[in-house]
Parts: sequence; structure tokens; C-alpha cells
Amino acid sequence: MAQHGTTPRQNHTSEETPTTRRGTARSEWALGGMVFAGVLMMVIGVMGIINGIAGIATDDVYTNIGDYVFKFSLTTWGWIHLVIGLAVLATGWGAVQGRGWARALGIAFASLFAIEYFMFLPYAPVWSLICIAIAIFVMWSLATAPDAVH
Repeated sequence: MAQHGTTPRQNHTSEETPTTRRGTARSEWALGGMVFAGVLMMVIGVMGIINGIAGIATDDVYTNIGDYVFKFSLTTWGWIHLVIGLAVLATGWGAVQGRGWARALGIAFASLFAIEYFMFLPYAPVWSLICIAIAIFVMWSLATAPDAVH
């Protein structure tokens, strides 16, 4: 039998690939936060759409409250939730895809989303506080994300 050489094989693929520079831990967290913010935007967008459809379909989904400064009919609230939910869903999809326009629009729509749920606070207080907290996290993570996503 013929004996083979004992020199180890070289891995040419590792030498041929360009080295990539890893970002700092802070930028990796910020990038992960941006992707997570996009996913959260898509989830709360879908929840807003469902909330809007429920408000449009029937007027007895939420309890009517007494006199309130931001008093709209529940059908009007349904349309508001539906329109903002669609906008947040589409922007969240853009943020997950890493689109540059989604960062600025995401911050704007998250701000609008937080204001909407602040005004909706008397109808669903716990859910409104959760939505406001999510909107604040989304705004922070989109504002601190690194410039180059890809």
C-alpha cells in the first residue's frame, strides 16, 4: 500500500473569503433592537388592524365612557386604529427588510401610535399603556440603529 503524506490539507475557502469587520457590541445590540422593533411594529400593526375592524364592525366592543376631551365614536376609533395599524405594519416590514426610509417613518408612526393610544387610554387602559411602552421602545431602537443595516 502506498503511504500518503502527513501534511495537513489547507482550507482554501477561508483564505479566499474577505474578512469582515465585526461591529461593536453596542451596534450589534442596536441592530438587533432595530430588527426586533420591526417585528414589534408588525405585531402591533396587526393588533391595531384587528382592533380597528372590531371597532368598525360593532359599536359595543368597548365601553362608552362619560365626557372625555378626546371623545370620538367607537366607529371613528376603529377607523383610526385600522389606518394607523396598516401604516405601522407596512413600516415594520420595511424596518425588518432594512430599508432606510423605514427608520424615519417608523419613528414618526410610532410617535403617532403612542399619541393614539394615549388618547385611547380611557377605553382600554392596560392595553394602551403596553402599546405606549412598545412605541417608546420602537422609537429608541430605530433612532439608535446603525446607519448601514446590510
